[in-house]
Amino acid sequence: MAHLLVAVTAHGYGHLAQVAPVIHALRAQQPELRITLQGNLNPDFVRYRLPADVEHLPIAADVALPMDGPLQVRWEEGLQRYQAFDAAYDQHLEQQMTRLLAVQPDLVLADIPWLPLDAARRLGIPAVGLCSLNWLDILLQSPVGHQVSQTLTQRMRTAYAGAELFIRPTPSMPMPWLTNSHAVGPIAEQQPGDPQRLRARLGLAADQRLILMQFGGTGTLAFDPAPLQHARLQLLTADPGITHNPAVSRIGGPGLGLLEVLAACDAMITKPGYGSFAEAACHGLPVLYVPRDDWPETQVLIDWLREQVPTGVITPDHLAEGRIVEPLEALLDQAQATQRTPVSPSGIEQTVELLRPWLNNLGRQRLRNQPVPL
Repeated sequence: MAHLLVAVTAHGYGHLAQVAPVIHALRAQQPELRITLQGNLNPDFVRYRLPADVEHLPIAADVALPMDGPLQVRWEEGLQRYQAFDAAYDQHLEQQMTRLLAVQPDLVLADIPWLPLDAARRLGIPAVGLCSLNWLDILLQSPVGHQVSQTLTQRMRTAYAGAELFIRPTPSMPMPWLTNSHAVGPIAEQQPGDPQRLRARLGLAADQRLILMQFGGTGTLAFDPAPLQHARLQLLTADPGITHNPAVSRIGGPGLGLLEVLAACDAMITKPGYGSFAEAACHGLPVLYVPRDDWPETQVLIDWLREQVPTGVITPDHLAEGRIVEPLEALLDQAQATQRTPVSPSGIEQTVELLRPWLNNLGRQRLRNQPVPL
């Protein structure tokens, strides 16, 4: 029985959401495939996104950037965390190699911590990166990019470039220095939408337009829902802080999970992020986004999304004041006029095809080479 270890960065929920459709597709083709997830993620979210029998190792494989809410990275503190991690790198590497020796995977798939890629390479275990970004380019293109040490730069560059393959789902940041990169189509989970059922579940009128507001796993923004009361717009959110208003419904729990709700909504309010943008595009969902001006991936995501679905932009201040009715109505009118076809998540099957040889090779050896000295 083949064994896949998936290592995920716990910077919000986007990295697990990105790799989850691939895991489901692999399991559908190989029901006996053993899967282990490494990452200090919320167990409830892991259970929601992954097959029930996935073994979860709640152990960090790298450093998550600290955030002030969903939009603002604390870059200076983040750089300090990266530097501290790198100062103890030999210890982290030894622990990761010991962990891989214990679980004996046939393939390591990283989205996108560099440590497991490095550890696997030293043990002779095939390792593949999968992500629309890499943490080296994020750091170097950030406001603290000029402070990143050559040691850390070279360490991350070697780990990413040393993978057997680095799969880049559309849309991805340019990574011209990664000669092992391979572009695929978008990766996002698709579900059939049932707006009538959702409205009935929430006790809403048939003419209420359903708007999902979600900013990932790193907090929410200030928002005044009062202006919604005079519009036929119902906001759906997992944030308990604003659901006291009748124009806002709380989601979560059986039948009201994020994907089920997203598939039934008329529009989404969110921030630029791969998971939200790709899922919106693959459901043909218009998007009103709050920009992230200092996040290096932002422009790539926005440029791509504008080609797929109607989009609009709103400032954090306007969101806080609840000034969303007019831009949402304009967005919904545009969507009705254009009727664009949802994007196909073709990157899922393409990625499965790329990974299949390592998981189907009956003559494989888990430890093909002698471990490389630290």
